[in-house]
Amino acid sequence: MSLAEFPLILILAGLAAYAVLGGADFGAGFWMLPGGGLTQRVRDHAHRAMGPVWEANHVWLIFVLVICWTGYPEAFASIMSTLTVPFFIAAIGIILRGSTYVLRSAAGTTRMGAAADVVFAAASILTPFMLGAAVGGIASGRVPVGNAAGDRLTSWLNPTSAMIGGIAVVTGAYLAAVYLAADARRVGDPELEEAFRRRALGAAVVAGAIALGALPVVREDAPRLYHGLTHGGGLACVIVSAFAGLVTIGLVWVRRFGLSRVTAAGAVVAIVAGWALAQKPYLLPTYLTVDDAAAPHATLIAIVVSAVIAAVLLLPSLSLLYGLLLGGRFDPGRESAQPAEHATLRLGRWEVLVGSAAAVFVAGAILNIFCRNAWQRGIAVALLLGGIAWGFALLAVPPEAPEHEDGERGD
Repeated sequence: MSLAEFPLILILAGLAAYAVLGGADFGAGFWMLPGGGLTQRVRDHAHRAMGPVWEANHVWLIFVLVICWTGYPEAFASIMSTLTVPFFIAAIGIILRGSTYVLRSAAGTTRMGAAADVVFAAASILTPFMLGAAVGGIASGRVPVGNAAGDRLTSWLNPTSAMIGGIAVVTGAYLAAVYLAADARRVGDPELEEAFRRRALGAAVVAGAIALGALPVVREDAPRLYHGLTHGGGLACVIVSAFAGLVTIGLVWVRRFGLSRVTAAGAVVAIVAGWALAQKPYLLPTYLTVDDAAAPHATLIAIVVSAVIAAVLLLPSLSLLYGLLLGGRFDPGRESAQPAEHATLRLGRWEVLVGSAAAVFVAGAILNIFCRNAWQRGIAVALLLGGIAWGFALLAVPPEAPEHEDGERGD
C-alpha cells in the first residue's frame, strides 16, 4: 500500500462504520412507518433505541467527507458537482430526520407525533436511497473528472444506482431489526422481540432477493463493476458477505441476537470492501486512479497525523457511548446515575480490549508514516485493518451487564 492509498483506507473504514451504524439508524426509521398490530409499541421502541446515538452516527459521514476532500480534492470536486442532486436530497432528508425526531420527542403519541413519525420514516427511506444512488453513479463510471462534467440526472438515475439505492434501504431495515430484536430481549419484552425477529428474517429475504436481482442488471449496465465483483478480491468479499448473511439468518432464527449483530455488520463491511476491490485501482472508474487523485505528500502526512490524533480523542468516547447503549444503561427505568460510593472508574475486560484495538490502529498509522519498503508497509496495513475490524467486533458486542440486586446478570 502506498501513502496515496492511506486516505482511501480511512474513507472505506468510515463508510463501513456509517453503513453499519448509520444504516441501522435509518433502518429504525423505516420501522416507524404506519402498519398493523403492535405498531405504536414498535415505533416507540425504535424511537427510544435511536435516542442516544442518532447524532453520533453521522460523525462517520462527516469524517468521510473531510478525508475525501482533503486527500483526493479533484475526485471530491468531481463527485459533489456531478452528484449534486442526490446529495442535496440526502442532506434535506437528514435535516428532516433530525427535526422530526426532536418534534416527536416533544409531541409523544399525539396526532402531531404520529405525523412526525410518518415524515421521519419517509426521510429515513429517501436518504439512504439517495446515498446508495450516488454510490451507484460512482461505481458504474458515470462521474468523470471535472466540475459538473457528468450528467446531473443520468449519473444517479440509472439501473445500477436504483439497485444499490434499494439495497441500501433494505439492508438498513435488516440491520435495525436485528439490533432492535436484541434490545427488546435485553429489556425483557418478548412481544417486541418476536416482532422484530420476524421483521429481521423478512428483511433478510428481501435484501437477498434484491442482491441476486441486481447481478444481471449490473452486468448489463456496469460491466466493469460486475467483472470486479465476480473475480478476485471482489468475488471473495461477495462470498464472505453472503456467508455472513446466511449465518445471521440462522442466528436470528435461533434467537442468538448478540452474535447476529456481529455477523450482520460483517456482511455489510464485506460489501464495502468488495466495492473498493472491484474498482481498484480507480477512484473514479475509468477516469481517475487513486495515485493520480491523491493530494501532495505533505498533505497525506498531515492526514495520517490527524487520523492518529482523532483516533486517540474520538474512539474512546464513541466506544463508551456504544458500550453504554448496548449494555442497557439507557433503557427505560434504569437509574441515570450510580450511587456516589460506586462512582469510581473501573476498567473491565471490554474496556481494555477497546483500548487495545485503538492502540493497534494507532500503531499501524504511525508505522505507515515511517515505513520504507513493502514488508513494512504490509505490517502497517495489517495493523490498520486489524484495529478497525477488532473495534467493529467489540462495538457490536456489549460489555458485561452489571449484576442486578437478585444476583442475575442482564442479557
